[in-house]
Amino acid sequence: MKLRPASLVPWAIALAVPVVLAGLSATRPAFVEKIEALTYDWRVRLALSQTSVAATNLGFVDINDQTIAMLQSGALGAHYGLYWPRHLYGRVMRELRAQGARAVAFDVLFAERREDHGGLLINGAPVESDEFFAQRLAAAGNAILAADRGMLPLPWFATNAVTIGDIAAEKDAGGVLRRARAFQIYRQWHPAFLQAAEEFGINLAKAKIEPHRILLRQSDGTEIPPIELDAHGQCAMTIFTADALPPGMPPRIKPFTDLRVWHMGLVLAAAELKLDLSKAEVDLPAGRITLRGANGVERVIPADREGYFYIDWSLTPNDPRLTAQNFITLLQKDRDRVNGQTNDIPELWKDKLVVIGSTATGNDLTDLGATPLAKESFLIGKHWNVANSLIQNRFIRRAAPAVEMLLLLALGALATALTLAIRPPWSSVGVTVAGVGYVTLAVWLYVQSRLWLPLVLPLAGALVLTHGCVVSYQAFFEQREKRRVKSVFSKIVSPNVVNELLRAKNLSLGGARREVTVFFADVRGFTELTDVSQERVADYVRQHGLTGEAADACFAKQAGETLATVNLYLALVADKVIKYDGTLDKYIGDCVMAFWGAPAPSAQHALACVRAAMDAQRAVFELNQRRAEENKLVEAEIAKRAAGQPPLPLRPLLQLGTGINTGVVTVGLMGSDQHIRNYTVFGREVNLASRLETVSGHGRILISEATFQHILRDDPALAQTCVPLPPVIVKGIRAEVKIYEVPWLTASS
Repeated sequence: MKLRPASLVPWAIALAVPVVLAGLSATRPAFVEKIEALTYDWRVRLALSQTSVAATNLGFVDINDQTIAMLQSGALGAHYGLYWPRHLYGRVMRELRAQGARAVAFDVLFAERREDHGGLLINGAPVESDEFFAQRLAAAGNAILAADRGMLPLPWFATNAVTIGDIAAEKDAGGVLRRARAFQIYRQWHPAFLQAAEEFGINLAKAKIEPHRILLRQSDGTEIPPIELDAHGQCAMTIFTADALPPGMPPRIKPFTDLRVWHMGLVLAAAELKLDLSKAEVDLPAGRITLRGANGVERVIPADREGYFYIDWSLTPNDPRLTAQNFITLLQKDRDRVNGQTNDIPELWKDKLVVIGSTATGNDLTDLGATPLAKESFLIGKHWNVANSLIQNRFIRRAAPAVEMLLLLALGALATALTLAIRPPWSSVGVTVAGVGYVTLAVWLYVQSRLWLPLVLPLAGALVLTHGCVVSYQAFFEQREKRRVKSVFSKIVSPNVVNELLRAKNLSLGGARREVTVFFADVRGFTELTDVSQERVADYVRQHGLTGEAADACFAKQAGETLATVNLYLALVADKVIKYDGTLDKYIGDCVMAFWGAPAPSAQHALACVRAAMDAQRAVFELNQRRAEENKLVEAEIAKRAAGQPPLPLRPLLQLGTGINTGVVTVGLMGSDQHIRNYTVFGREVNLASRLETVSGHGRILISEATFQHILRDDPALAQTCVPLPPVIVKGIRAEVKIYEVPWLTASS
């Protein structure tokens, strides 16, 4: 048994806490994710302040407050309100195409016709504003139109654009835009269904699609008869008309088609890398989307099961690496170009991936929201940051659950090791240093490689919680052990030894081999004192004819006085044992047994024992002197007492016989938890000390050869005073035992 925390329990805590935390991490509860997201935002801002890698061909055509003000003031010759005619976008497209832009993405929805806008003259012929915009889209051949939350661009525009990109900004539960969805599925209903929905007030967005039928409801909740589907997912056109189908109309149609619309930023980057998005390998259960293109280019997007991935916010609208120009400036340049004037920077937009969008405030064009960079950011930045990630092949990867589990186990083990190896409060300092080191590593990995290691559970859980649990266990265990140590030793060793035991990390209370010095001191004359006292009281009882309670009272008084006498002498010896930091083993009748060298080790245990024995003899000698003086007063009192009164006892004068031996013994607690336990020593060397006490006589201290050699080493002057005696043969020991007598009576004694 070790007087320290059970070695397996702290490590069980080190295992249990991370396992519980790993289960918590797997479920990713909202409160943990919220705090973890804040640490992620901090890392994003820190990474932005460092040198980041960014593509040099990303651009932004900004529709800002200045743009709106200038168009309203008639800077282009006409006054335009907030909702501009589409031909303005067509003119910007024309200028960007003239300057060689590779792709132009609109962060603006064109979902309906704007017939309220007047037309314009092109080469003397009138052209509608929307028609002009569609012509410019077709002529440029590089336009990407926006789709958002199920709303697709007008087919007239979509067919003239090169593709469509999703611009939805789906924020996290905390209202922060941290992730983007790789693609959205847009359902396109057949025109017959669209017409029927308009006539009967049907919300097609709430249609219930089953394997062989479609269930629809009118706006008032009335169910429409199910529309049956064949094995190819087609329905009969006759459900829409009772008349004969017009010539050329197919008898069966597909009710809808699902269109995969990729994120606008991915579409932009795909134009740069020549990636074929139509052949993307989407494996969301495995957490990846693989895109391949010309010349062996491949990109793997780390996405979750819903297709989300984290945006690497490396570029802001004012980043110098981002080519930026005001929308109105491009309109002016287009005007100049049409008028035959030369542009100042004809190739500013050559090979650029351009996003046209708004940073205006206070109107319907406002697109502000929270991102990891700030509480209010222009969300249009998500497009070029997503594009930059794909171009640079630099994605944010969150540590896999297995990695998080290993981190929790490793940090839990580290916290346990530090807590067990270092005493408080330095163990807490060590855990704090480990935490700072882990944070530094996590930040460095994010800045360098965009690897997101968790901080909340590893720090607050694996390190702090494990450390707290182990410290709490230690405190509970050590307090319990301290109480046990005090209960065992407080009355048998000195306070100095008790304090040393409480400080000890390794204290063997089980069976251990230890070199100790054993001490036996017997009160000589106690048996004779008992016999004489009993005879004297018995004579008194007979002479006075006492019986019953009166006789018992006399004998009880005599027993009490005898016991008080021997206890007085034994207490003197015990006091000296405690004074010299010995361990008081037991009282054996009128004999005191003690030892030095256990449980707390002592380099000079033999010398301490001998000095305690000498002091005990001197204390007994001084006590006897005082009692002898008291006896003179008692004798005088006896002469004055009347006959027939109880006799006055004289103070008995007793002496000590002491035997001491040094050697290796077995030491430990004897007994059981249910019964009295005694910390004691046993073995041949103990028996020899007891035998030396037997032959020591009255008022003498006898030590063995082994004890003498220790005295000779530790106190040569004292050893010189020791008197060698003829060897003796004692019971249980075959060979003669060489012994020495230690003189203790000084001149002052």
